Amino acid sequence: MNCLLSLVLALLMLLAAPAAWAAAVPERYLCDGDGLEAIFHNGAVDASEIPNSEGGTVPGAFIVLRWRGLSLQLPRTNNAGIPSYTDGRWWWQAVDPDRPNFREDRGSVKTYLCSR
Repeated sequence: MNCLLSLVLALLMLLAAPAAWAAAVPERYLCDGDGLEAIFHNGAVDASEIPNSEGGTVPGAFIVLRWRGLSLQLPRTNNAGIPSYTDGRWWWQAVDPDRPNFREDRGSVKTYLCSR
């Protein structure tokens, strides 16, 4: 009986999974002369009462940036205002969605100019 219940639960999870796994539509930019894809994910956080949920995101959300052969997953910061994302080296914020800020910190900060 346990085996049958496990099988039924597994099938239900598989049927529900496509909606959960559906990839967000990437936003496309040109950054420093090369194409960049930005894919936003709200993550698994369900604590919407956390301060600074501006932009429909809460801490736990993240962005995936694909650029120059890199795939960067940057967690959302808890900075006030427009959502920003960083892993300590790379930083992304779109105060102007058509011209987001994209930076790299390797001892000195390098800014990459981006546009839609």
